[in-house]
Amino acid sequence: MADLSRSASAEWNGDLRGGNGRMSTASGAFRDQAYSFATRFENTPGSNPEEMIAAAHAACFSMAFANALAKGGHTPESVRTTATCVLSPKHGGGFRIARMHLDTVARVPGIDADTFQQIAEQAKTGCPVSVLLAPGLDSIDLKARLE
Repeated sequence: MADLSRSASAEWNGDLRGGNGRMSTASGAFRDQAYSFATRFENTPGSNPEEMIAAAHAACFSMAFANALAKGGHTPESVRTTATCVLSPKHGGGFRIARMHLDTVARVPGIDADTFQQIAEQAKTGCPVSVLLAPGLDSIDLKARLE
């Protein structure tokens, strides 16, 4: 398979606290989404970059886990993942993405709990978004449950 490229764009207007921006994906699946200092740092409703990273990680992990389960002979009926991206103050000022938490629930007929956990851990370390993020994070935590 050839390399695949995906893109998104963002524009920011003004200074950090008073400004605002818009984000979109090239595919059009995510269009003209507003973001601001308040949506990023003050929990005001709206989007932010960390939410987009969490969405990418949740989607990627769910696919990687489903694939790993199926390759192990345990085709899942469903895999639902919530990813939480933790933005923390950085020593010396500023912020950094410090941790990701993955909380997944899967419906997998006929699998035992130990095999399920082992495959979940393999998917966590093999997921392309985990591979990208892991070197810069303090941790990627995983809570995997059978439904």
